Amino acid sequence: MKVDIWSDVRCPFCYIGKRKFEAALEQFEYKDKIEVEWHSYELDPHAETTTEISAYDYLANRYGRSREWAIETHEHVTETAAAVGLEFNFDISVVANSFDAHRLIQLAKSMGLGSEAEEQLFKAHFTDGVNISDHQSLIEIGSKIGLDKLSVQTMLNSTDFTDEVRYDENAAQTIGIKGVPFFIFNHKLAVSGAQSPETFLGALHQAFQNNNNEK
Repeated sequence: MKVDIWSDVRCPFCYIGKRKFEAALEQFEYKDKIEVEWHSYELDPHAETTTEISAYDYLANRYGRSREWAIETHEHVTETAAAVGLEFNFDISVVANSFDAHRLIQLAKSMGLGSEAEEQLFKAHFTDGVNISDHQSLIEIGSKIGLDKLSVQTMLNSTDFTDEVRYDENAAQTIGIKGVPFFIFNHKLAVSGAQSPETFLGALHQAFQNNNNEK
């Protein structure tokens, strides 16, 4: 059975949702029969990469709120992440466009390493303060999961995997996805947001049973 997940590596709740889904999958009796495919989604396609503005100021400016509000919001997200074993360091995070990171994920997917790419890019952005639009950083991340450095560099210097990113984003629009993370179980059952492991486990059971009943 397949689980399709739309996410953006700049989305904190996508990383949190990934951990919660993984916790559910570990409890699922038939986890070895589950195929997970990650799909590209850009929360802010027009985001400009800059080291001159903090994550707090970026969020405050984007929503027209105060810096204090942005700091409190990030603190809440950090606490939520810590509850599932993730370390978020917004003080050092770099505001970055994620398009090339998505192209790296698409390259990794073609090699069966989509989940590994997602994990390393999430960690780079939220924990390590890496600029995920910087090509050298992306080459190192690709190398870390087993991709050839020259292959990654060649891809980044071209337009390769642009169509794959756009295809995923167009599919999201067609489905009506307004935010991420967004999970579709067995092409039919949708779960939106970083839900609890119990919710994900219930969805796995329901979709798996429905899939078997259809055979």
